[in-house]
Amino acid sequence: MKSIAYMNPYLAGFILGLVLLGTIYVTGRGLGASGAVKSVALSTIAEVAPDHTANTSYLKEYSETHDGPLKDWLVWEVIGVIIGAFFSGVLAKRVGLQIEHGPKINNSLRIGTAILGGLLFGLGSQLGRGCTSGSALSGMAVMSFGGIITMLAIFGSAYAFAYFFRNLWLK
Repeated sequence: MKSIAYMNPYLAGFILGLVLLGTIYVTGRGLGASGAVKSVALSTIAEVAPDHTANTSYLKEYSETHDGPLKDWLVWEVIGVIIGAFFSGVLAKRVGLQIEHGPKINNSLRIGTAILGGLLFGLGSQLGRGCTSGSALSGMAVMSFGGIITMLAIFGSAYAFAYFFRNLWLK
């Protein structure tokens, strides 16, 4: 079966902008995913280690001010993104498991660097008080100086790292 062509990136960006504006209008907040992961992780810690939660000021304050991950709209946003991405893949005939990598990288190195990158991204989103969606896109949508700086840092570091890693992907 032949897969459907990818969406035009300019159209996809325009639609993402409309979704972002709609989210700000409906919820009063922008988009973001790291808050959902944080909500699930901290609620899990509170359930598994209640004594630790009671003795840690950050965890205690969080558990007292939040009702759990299923009452956090960011969790439902991420669940919707996962479901929507799956159905999009089904409709475009792109559902399958594969590891994409360049000719100079093996599967183990690709998986290891993907995990390391994910961990670094998660750490950075907590230090930066938001992920690319929450901090950069939503911040720029409301003309936040921090959002603009975040977007510049994201693109600047991506270009800098691409220079060093591009040869791993080229023949």
